[in-house]
Amino acid sequence: MDIVIRRVAPGEYEALGEITARAYLQDGLLTFGESDWYLAELRDVAKRAAAADVLVATQGGQLLGGVTYVPSGGPMADLARPGEAEIRMLAVDRAARGRGAGEALVRACVDRARATDGCTGIVLSTQPIMHAAHRIYERAGFVRAPGRDWKPMPGVDFTLITYELTL
Repeated sequence: MDIVIRRVAPGEYEALGEITARAYLQDGLLTFGESDWYLAELRDVAKRAAAADVLVATQGGQLLGGVTYVPSGGPMADLARPGEAEIRMLAVDRAARGRGAGEALVRACVDRARATDGCTGIVLSTQPIMHAAHRIYERAGFVRAPGRDWKPMPGVDFTLITYELTL
């Protein structure tokens, strides 16, 4: 069965929020684990869907994961410059990994950016330990942009690394 990428349906907000939160927790991506402030953001798909395009990957009716695509100038952008779109909160359920869902979600975001007049590139942040995600980004044509690396907030013990794709 093929993976289908489409906009998230309101009835899927809670399930996608849990997939995203679980993925970040299981992969050790939240500094403070279950008490991390970012966990609430990861679960709040309705908030993201109101401000950006939230896409999901499904296969045979099963929700595999999702991503938030922030168009140029979108309020959820963390580091996009004028004319750049941004990818945020890519997550695939651990049981569904290895099927190509993550790559399909990234490619769908790239396709959206390419189809948008005036969009000159797409950018994303990732944690240094997210090696599988890095491979997906690199296969899609993204390159590291070390000059754009940043700390999400004072006092955190890691720097987010940046990848960009010029369109």
